[in-house]
Amino acid sequence: MQNTFQVQGMTCGHCERAVTQAVQQLDAQATVQIDRAHGKVVVDSSQPADKIAAAIAAEGYQVQ
Repeated sequence: MQNTFQVQGMTCGHCERAVTQAVQQLDAQATVQIDRAHGKVVVDSSQPADKIAAAIAAEGYQVQ
C-alpha cells in the first residue's frame, strides 16, 4: 500500500537516509521516495500508515 506523508525538517541527504532507514526497519521491503524540496515522503509498504508516521517522527521530524 502506498502512503504519502508531509514531513518537515528534512534538510540534507543525511535526513533522507534517516527517514528511509526508519521506514525500512519496520518493513525491509518498503520503497521510500523523498522529495525534500516539497517535504514529501512516499512510502510503499505493507505496514499501516500510523506506524510509518511514528517511525519517521521518532527520528525527530514532524509528520502530517
